[in-house]
Amino acid sequence: MSAYIFYGKAGSGKGTQALELKKHLESLGKKVLYIETGKLFREFVSSNDTFASKRTKDVIENGGLMPAFFPVYVWANQLIQNFNGTEEIILDGVARRVEEAPMIDSALDFFQIEKRFVFTIDISDETAIHRLQLRGQGRADDASIDKIRERLGLYGEKTLPILNYFETNSKYNFVRVNGEPAPEEVFEQIKKSIH
Repeated sequence: MSAYIFYGKAGSGKGTQALELKKHLESLGKKVLYIETGKLFREFVSSNDTFASKRTKDVIENGGLMPAFFPVYVWANQLIQNFNGTEEIILDGVARRVEEAPMIDSALDFFQIEKRFVFTIDISDETAIHRLQLRGQGRADDASIDKIRERLGLYGEKTLPILNYFETNSKYNFVRVNGEPAPEEVFEQIKKSIH
């Protein structure tokens, strides 16, 4: 079993690439458990009418970062409830703060996942802004240039230190991917790194 963890600025296409990897692995006859934290948060907001769901909605709409306990709860719960020991695991949007990274480590140790890949899809801020403005319709956190810049700033401040954690951890195959080309070319880089 392997785990594949995706990182990248908003607009980097990491969700697209994670789904491409899922399709690729399934085409090879493998079962895949795909966990996307952002989607789980959006589902939580739309299916609950609690104080927590309202707070979550506020954070998402203002381009903020959820407090560390919440994403860990969300993705860990998905693993605990759905992993049966036979799937490949794809994690998208987990551990956006350095204190969360050891939680991934401990979960993968517990589930005895030995092969671990971390992909960081690198794009410039200019590319990120351009792509997010194109998709801005319908997503509050992509609608404003100020909110986009705030999210990019949070990524640099909070998430980049996590990449150092994985890059210097011998349990992980750390792969830098150029996210600027067309999605098909980006995926070719990912595919080559896992075969």
